[in-house]
Amino acid sequence: MVDLDAAGGAVSGGLVAGALEKPEGKAGAAHDGTCSDCGHAVSGNFCANCGQPTHVHRTLLHLGEELLHGVMHFDGRVWRTVPLLVTNPGRLTREWVAGKRARYVSPLGLFLFTIFLMFFVLSFGGGYKAPNGGALSTSLSTAEDVVAKTRQQVAEARAELATAESDPAARAGLTEARQRLEITSDGLKQAQAKLDELKSTKASTRPDGLQPGSWQAQLRDATTSGKIKSTTGGEFSQTVLKKLANPDLALYKLQQTTYKFSFLLVPLSIPFVALLFLWKRGFTLYDHGVFVLYSLTFMAMLSMALGLLGKVSWLSGPVALAAVFAPPAHMFAQLKGAYGLSVFSALWRTVLLLLFCLIVLSLFLVAIIYLGLGH
Repeated sequence: MVDLDAAGGAVSGGLVAGALEKPEGKAGAAHDGTCSDCGHAVSGNFCANCGQPTHVHRTLLHLGEELLHGVMHFDGRVWRTVPLLVTNPGRLTREWVAGKRARYVSPLGLFLFTIFLMFFVLSFGGGYKAPNGGALSTSLSTAEDVVAKTRQQVAEARAELATAESDPAARAGLTEARQRLEITSDGLKQAQAKLDELKSTKASTRPDGLQPGSWQAQLRDATTSGKIKSTTGGEFSQTVLKKLANPDLALYKLQQTTYKFSFLLVPLSIPFVALLFLWKRGFTLYDHGVFVLYSLTFMAMLSMALGLLGKVSWLSGPVALAAVFAPPAHMFAQLKGAYGLSVFSALWRTVLLLLFCLIVLSLFLVAIIYLGLGH
């Protein structure tokens, strides 16, 4: 079942990303007079002072069109930006920095929407589910009631058959009594088999409802038995250990925190990219920020694609190869094209950038654990 929080996040993310985009809008018919927004004299489709379309739509159809655009960025810029991001990320980054922006979706808008969309797609596995120990006990109690009632029906059917066989006046219902006994006996066998199955399941199920031998059960046992314990004894460590005692809920909280604070990857990454060009003039932190945003957007798209393709068993090999080689290949191509580097310069910077990525991910993981489990 789809996580409704993630679905709402996907829509909200699209609307936020759409709000960051300057309207490209279809203005409709040309208009002469004054701008309804700034009052400047206009002659044409757009105001020369503030850029607002001079023809203001007030139809329900246009409202739906704006919603579709806000959620999906459904205009020509998407079809120019995404293919270029995949095939020639260096050119896309270079052209955006150089000011050729009208034809492309902004790196921040595309990043926000892609991140929210990624967690929406991954949410199809469902959200947090409580251990099913209570549900199993309820099912077992219901099965026991069914068996008891069916046994009573069998006893009544046998008594009815005995009466029909001994009483000549009741011989007319003998066949019907035998059929009833046969049906109720079959029902008793099925109910007893279901009861035995549930008893067997309960016997192999832990009291907390976790599957024996699963990673959740092992983590809970290690936490509650003291195998995993705080070395500092601080309040933060105790809070984390307490939440780890419920592994599924802890994992769900980490997923939601990652989804909400994924933007932290951007400020964490920019300084490391800047280190690669510390001695080269002509590049600013803004340029590195554009590089980071487009790179992270591609990685999010790649994660979605590989996550979906990985569900197909015979594609596991190609998916694993793509997961290993696609990220460094994309980084190399983007570095070489965006900064105008030689093959050697882009190659050694790619190696360092991969190392920096591990550092950034480690810092991000620490932040996510603190924000998701430390409170």
